[in-house]
Amino acid sequence: MTASDELPGSAAHVLELVASGSATSRADLVRELGLAASTVSTRVQELVDAGLLTESGEGASRGGRRPRLLRIATQGAVALAADLGSHHIRTGAVGPTGSTCFDVDEHAFDLTAGPEPALDALAERLAELAERQRAAGRTVRGVGIGFPGPVDTDGGRIIAPSRMPGWHLFALRDRLTDRLGLPVLLDNDANMLALGEHRAAHRKLRHLVVVKAGRGIGSGVISHGRLYRGARGSAGDISHVRVDAAAERPCSCGNIGCLETVASGAAIAAALRAQGIAADSATDILRLVENGEPYATTLVRQAGRDIGAVLAVVVNFFNPEAVILGGALSGAEPLVAAVRGMLYERCLPMATRELTIDAAAFGPDAGLLGAGHAALRELAAGDGLRFPAGKRAP
Repeated sequence: MTASDELPGSAAHVLELVASGSATSRADLVRELGLAASTVSTRVQELVDAGLLTESGEGASRGGRRPRLLRIATQGAVALAADLGSHHIRTGAVGPTGSTCFDVDEHAFDLTAGPEPALDALAERLAELAERQRAAGRTVRGVGIGFPGPVDTDGGRIIAPSRMPGWHLFALRDRLTDRLGLPVLLDNDANMLALGEHRAAHRKLRHLVVVKAGRGIGSGVISHGRLYRGARGSAGDISHVRVDAAAERPCSCGNIGCLETVASGAAIAAALRAQGIAADSATDILRLVENGEPYATTLVRQAGRDIGAVLAVVVNFFNPEAVILGGALSGAEPLVAAVRGMLYERCLPMATRELTIDAAAFGPDAGLLGAGHAALRELAAGDGLRFPAGKRAP
């Protein structure tokens, strides 16, 4: 079971109902879930024992005994979270509400240097973060990781990531669990971004497409309020959709004409350098656009049109309530405006009539929120996060 697939009445479902405000007592949960009071009490007690829920005070009576109020624990249990980019490692801690992260830190690191150096750096950062949380009196329950490439979530492995030699089939989840002594959840970074934005900013919406536009391009899909991965985990991968603007350009995936070759931060930076304009990162691109550099602005606007052309097919097909643009390039207003323009130009009026198209509300923290929240929900679901064979939870 994954964090997005909890069963009705599971501990993870109970946690979600309390976190959303749909239930504030055991009696509320009985009514919401239609389960026996004894079953609900068992689930609640599991979450209280795990430090994810608290039960105290008294609510309003509905004719009988005044119920004790359930709340998400604001102190105590946390998950560590890491949002990996191709050239950075960002870490933080996330509490059970899943709406705020703290002790956030970011360091430059090149993931293309290979998995072993990245594992060392990531394990070091997370171990230091865990020590700080424990020193503050918090219990570290697990770790959530967002990786910038295809991920086998069940096997905890990286699958053939573009531009990252040596990572294919690397068992990052199990290797990191061995190093930290904590259960680890591993997923694609765009999926974690989608979970974070949905949880923290758009919880009432049921259907979203959340795009991560940075050095690369990806997207996560929320369907019926849950993360949708598809049959093999590749749902939302728009980066390798062929677009006319890319013509015959070779892509790192081995195909030609992919969206990533013209609309990603890496492609834009390369085009700028070819014209003698210094740009190595999405941050450099944003700075150039903010300073009014005409060629950079033109490239970013065209990237928005190319991304919007692909998303128009997605919107017509999936009919989401919102398209949210995250990642470093979402800070460029010309890109957001161009995506919005293409969607209104190419989508059915019924699909865009009430469609929200906006930049992500939580910026670079959204991926951390999603990873931490997913890890805590997985711990609350059934058997919790997986340990490698022969390992047991501390």
